[in-house]
Amino acid sequence: MNRSGTLKAMRGLFSSRSRSDKLSARVQRTLVTTLYTQPGSLAIGAINGIASTAIAAWVSGLDLLYVGCIILTVIAVARVTAALGLSPDQQGTSTRKLELIYEVGAFSYAFVLGGIAAVTLYAEASAEVEVLMVANATCYGVGICARNAGRPSIAMGQLTLVCLPIMAVALWIGTLSFLALFATMLLLIPAMASITLNVFKVLRDSIAAAETSAKLADKMQILARTDVVTGLANRAGLNHAMTEMMMGLDADARVAMFWIDLDRFKEVNDLLGHTIGDRVLTEVARRLREVAPEDATIARFGGDEFVLFCRVTDRRESERLASEFHAEIMRPIRLDGDRLEVRASLGVALLPDDATDVDTLMQNADQALYHAKIGGRAQTRFFDVTMTRDLVRRREIEDELRQAIQRDELSIFFQPIVDLETGRIRSFEALVRWFHPEKGELRPDEFIPVAEESGVIVTLGNWITAQAARTAAQWPEDVTVAVNLSPLQIRAPGAALGILNALREAGLPASRLELEVTESLFIEDSDATALFIEELSAKGVRFALDDFGTGYSSLGYINSYPFKKIKVDRSFVSGPNVGLKSDAIIRAVAEMGSTLEMEIVAEGLETIEQVQAVRDAGCTLGQGYYFSRAVPDYLAAMLLSRERETGIPSRKTA
Repeated sequence: MNRSGTLKAMRGLFSSRSRSDKLSARVQRTLVTTLYTQPGSLAIGAINGIASTAIAAWVSGLDLLYVGCIILTVIAVARVTAALGLSPDQQGTSTRKLELIYEVGAFSYAFVLGGIAAVTLYAEASAEVEVLMVANATCYGVGICARNAGRPSIAMGQLTLVCLPIMAVALWIGTLSFLALFATMLLLIPAMASITLNVFKVLRDSIAAAETSAKLADKMQILARTDVVTGLANRAGLNHAMTEMMMGLDADARVAMFWIDLDRFKEVNDLLGHTIGDRVLTEVARRLREVAPEDATIARFGGDEFVLFCRVTDRRESERLASEFHAEIMRPIRLDGDRLEVRASLGVALLPDDATDVDTLMQNADQALYHAKIGGRAQTRFFDVTMTRDLVRRREIEDELRQAIQRDELSIFFQPIVDLETGRIRSFEALVRWFHPEKGELRPDEFIPVAEESGVIVTLGNWITAQAARTAAQWPEDVTVAVNLSPLQIRAPGAALGILNALREAGLPASRLELEVTESLFIEDSDATALFIEELSAKGVRFALDDFGTGYSSLGYINSYPFKKIKVDRSFVSGPNVGLKSDAIIRAVAEMGSTLEMEIVAEGLETIEQVQAVRDAGCTLGQGYYFSRAVPDYLAAMLLSRERETGIPSRKTA
């Protein structure tokens, strides 16, 4: 049989099977890679074939065997060199090229080895030489089926090519024993084909399963790092991206982190629903993608917070980016014909200017955001070291405040609220004072904001209400007590029940308690507020709207809730902008109060001229240093006692 024709026929037969295979390119590449693994086994097989041929040539003295030995050596060296020199991991080498190179060497070696065995039979060498070479060739063909089962076309091609020359000579000789040899090898080929294909199927299925699992794992990893609403990175994705960037940063590189919070986004969810809220978040994400640098990572950190970080050349570039982000977010958003205006606060920190690691960078950006929000919202703040000192100070105050409540270091002072017509005390506002054993008196504006941020305000507020109620129970029945409430205190579970319990334990009628609330209470949680006010109003507790005139929708709240008193903010009475406009505002509020049968309290009165002005404007009650500062409970009792005994008010109003 012609050697080239045989090779061509066998390659065509098994190549067709290969082309019909439905494996993916990556799986096929993996299977081809198995051909090049363990090149040492190729070398061992080659050495064995060469050594056997050399021994057969030397024993038999046949020149053809010496030639065959030389050819085997050349092919073996070429194959081992190719196996060592070609790396399947190199992307530049195609899968087909790797397979073709291996096929040429494998088929050539198999055919030459089978040909040498056939020569020993044809030349009627000694029985030991024939057995040596036939056994060597047959074992090689069987063994190669196992080694190259990843590509069955190559494995079976080698087995066939090593067997065909032997079978041809055996059939040509035609004796019974050689015909038996022919039949044995003829049956060997399909038997090994079945085994090889089974091994191949198991191997292919395992690789395909591993490939599918890897793809699924990659997909799950992507999903685990992606926010489902906006498509941005989530916290896990942010941490992964930051870790990768930090590993590739140069020593002099700068990174800016922008922490963005949408101001009062809860109103969007509460008023328009979470579906609209999600669409707003998606639109904000889209806008950030448009203006962010290409290498920036944008993440939705949670709720209505976004974090963006990227490389910058200097602080000026980070300021420009912050300005662009802010302006882009605050452009009006149109959804289904509605026009929404979203405000945002930004905190910015730079690396290495403000931090030396990612964790510190995030903390400092968060600190800058916090100061942007407490500074009035809708603004951008860059981190500076004073913010860290403020944080340490706030944490210190928080810890000491919790201890102060337990150690009774806090006191309740009472500031009188006076009838502007008679000058008599109508009520007292309960104000908390903290006399620290080491630091002296701490101002309320130092610890009240910290109490609200940390949630301590709930415990503190309940304590103030209970103390004020016990003190007021000792006063004349026509004198009431006013207590300020925090939105956090109202939203706490059982808030109304806690106040009613305090009244019951103190023995104070509910009608003698006034709860002062600000407009921020209604903005943040109107449903809970309505239920709270409704429940306590039904028991007789009175409500006052504090700091009137500093919010956005006071008239709407007055119309919706049963307020009995309005307190005009001190900025209209004694602030730097007091004048004709503020007087006109006070008169308008007083006229409205008269119409609605509500008391109007003017805060911050310090001079007789201010008292006369607000009284002439129609205010009914006044509060401020002109009448009295806040005093301890025993002095408040003395003021009431003296007023009742003498019938003379503590301070004249005219």
